[in-house]
Amino acid sequence: MSLPQLHYTSVTAGGGETGGRFTAVDPGIPGPVRAEAAPLLSYEAPAGTPDRLSDSQLRALPVAFGYIALSDGSHLLSRAVATGPAGFHAHAVHLTPGTPMPGQTLPVTAWGAAGWLSGTPDRTPPDPLTSLSTTHGPSRGLTREGLGDFAVSRSPWLAAVLADLRRASEDPSAPPVVLVERQSADVARWIALAAAALPREHAERLTFTTYTRHPGRTAHQVVGVLPEDAPDTRDPRFRVHVASGPRPAGAVGDAWAGTAARIWRSRAPELFRDAADLPGEPFAAGPLAVTALGAGIALGSNERAAAADWAAERPYALDEKRTRQLTDALTAPADDRTAAECAAALRLLTALDGRCPADVTAPLAALLVTEAVRGDDVDLEPPARSAFEEPEGRRALAALVEELGDELLAELSSGVPRGVARTVQLLRLVRLLGLDTAELLPDAVRRLARALLDDPGAEACPALLELLDEQFDVRTALLGELDRLGPDHPADTESLLTRVSLPFTGTQALPHLRMCAEAPAARARGTERVAVLHTVLRAAGMSPFAEPLVLRTAVGLVWGEETPTAGEARALLDETTSDAHRTAGTWTRLVDAALGAPAHDEDAAELAHDLLRGFPQEISTRVRACLMLLDFARTMRSGPAEPGWADHARMLRSRAEPVEPLALEHAYGALAGRLLAPQRPDAELYAFVHSGDEDLIAAYGRAARRDEVRALLEADPAYAADCFAVWNAHPHAGEAWTGTRAALLDDVLRPAVRALSPEGLAAVEQAVEREGSSRTLDAFRAWNRPPRTLGRLGKRIAGRVRRG
Repeated sequence: MSLPQLHYTSVTAGGGETGGRFTAVDPGIPGPVRAEAAPLLSYEAPAGTPDRLSDSQLRALPVAFGYIALSDGSHLLSRAVATGPAGFHAHAVHLTPGTPMPGQTLPVTAWGAAGWLSGTPDRTPPDPLTSLSTTHGPSRGLTREGLGDFAVSRSPWLAAVLADLRRASEDPSAPPVVLVERQSADVARWIALAAAALPREHAERLTFTTYTRHPGRTAHQVVGVLPEDAPDTRDPRFRVHVASGPRPAGAVGDAWAGTAARIWRSRAPELFRDAADLPGEPFAAGPLAVTALGAGIALGSNERAAAADWAAERPYALDEKRTRQLTDALTAPADDRTAAECAAALRLLTALDGRCPADVTAPLAALLVTEAVRGDDVDLEPPARSAFEEPEGRRALAALVEELGDELLAELSSGVPRGVARTVQLLRLVRLLGLDTAELLPDAVRRLARALLDDPGAEACPALLELLDEQFDVRTALLGELDRLGPDHPADTESLLTRVSLPFTGTQALPHLRMCAEAPAARARGTERVAVLHTVLRAAGMSPFAEPLVLRTAVGLVWGEETPTAGEARALLDETTSDAHRTAGTWTRLVDAALGAPAHDEDAAELAHDLLRGFPQEISTRVRACLMLLDFARTMRSGPAEPGWADHARMLRSRAEPVEPLALEHAYGALAGRLLAPQRPDAELYAFVHSGDEDLIAAYGRAARRDEVRALLEADPAYAADCFAVWNAHPHAGEAWTGTRAALLDDVLRPAVRALSPEGLAAVEQAVEREGSSRTLDAFRAWNRPPRTLGRLGKRIAGRVRRG
């Protein structure tokens, strides 16, 4: 039974324009189908086609052979050829919805069918597809040998084209693939290559045309164009491949396409059918790669990885012979083996272990050990020991020890800095090979512990926990070393424990690790740092008196790089003996707390006093002098002091150079406060005034501006009179004192006096006269007298005088 056919021929309309009309149509083809088919069957000769053509030139013009899906679900397979410079004839076969190709052939195989006509026949002959299915022999130009030759000639572009054709057949929204060839027959060969490689259901749906002048106006998934009609390769609307252009750079990441390309280059298209019988998704690279490797076709690393992964997921899908072929191919020498391939090979080995004899799996295990020793993938895990249990496995293991043993031990002992992952990998490898590491292990573990603290990506090494589970001696040594490093690196150790769940819940004491593990929760529960310190110390399970270093760890965890306050430092010193702080080295943090305390912190002076008594041998001369300045401030504030206050403070300052600014502020501020007290010795005041110490006099000026001084000036007439006498005296004691006393008279005393009531002012004047004389009272009144000002009339008279 013949399929419905259409013949569509060019006609010249008025004005010389060329159009088309149906010259023969099967009556069973509906009108809407004819209307939709008409523009699809039109043909436009290449640009520059001469007006007169010889027969050979006419036959050399492109053939538009196409297969397209119509809106009603039917398909149209057509062939259009030129009949002249502007003439054409199109012959098409209509496949109604659900009608398969005759003989279960693919549309592209009809390219060379003898039944295609270049003109309208007098009677309707059998359609080309039916006649093709009843004939024997290959279609013209699409033979197995011819396609193999074409695939080899297009090797550089083959994988990229197949990858794009795959996308086009999978995704209706994918950009059409534009194949730029000078011969439309070569476009048909491209489509035949793809049709053989694609899964059957995708190959049957692939729409194409071997020639068009306007690739942007067609709905075909694959479009053939001449070079002069090719779109820009950067045009995002298309995937353009120019076989006559430069070779593409870089590898194609599509493992299916890469494998299919290698099969075609090996001229073995029958492998596509063999791979189709294996389980897997339509475009899974695994079945195709397994089939190709079994046939002895060399593949790239990505394709070999796909084969190993597929077989690992289906260890029963292959018989022993094909499994052996696969493992032989995977273990063959290769320069391009990647980490992904090794990981896939390990998964395959794990799946085959116990299911296949050792002579199949042992070479795969040996390959993985060799790659782990000599490769760059530090995350590659060694194979399981069970892979080397049978006699064949033991022989393979002995060969590995002979070949790699010295190399492994040399790297492990040299301490080459390759990070946590590499050290873990080496320790697991030497245990797998049974090498003696008794002498190397301590140094290797020390380097591993240090790397764990230094490497912020240590948690990215999952093999670390596996190592600790596998090797008890390594776990014990590593945890002990990390605990030893804890006091000097508490923050790093805490950070490590938050990222890596180290198993330290056994019988080892590990007080520092336990403290570091407890610290985050303790800080979250409490706001007072001393209370957090107590919680962390309890987690250690040891007293600072028995193990002082836990004190160093605790202080580091609670305060980090910050300095404790003087009050916190006093609590630390009171609760723990100076001996514990001395052994732990935390006494320096207490000194920093004292020297860094602000001037209003009275705990600093008390802390300094205790530090001077508790650490007499440890504190340097300069720091001692700074602490003595603080202790001097304590003496100034607390009661009697030896005479010569100013001289003593200045002497301590000279010893403390370069002096800590806050310690000097404490001492000078306390001295100034004592000199401003109502019962200060006159001799100390005189010595201070004539000291010429600008910093000390400035501290006196700041102290005199405190609120308590202002309040005392307003409340105590005798104190106000005394301050007037002092600040009005010693005019020649130096510039520093002269400027300070004048400022205090103007800025401190005068506002206080003028704020007094008349009775209060009278009491101050009486005190001034009582402490001095009538001349002193006259001076006070003159100083306190408001400046005279001119009234309005006086200002007018003065102005006239100036103008006169």
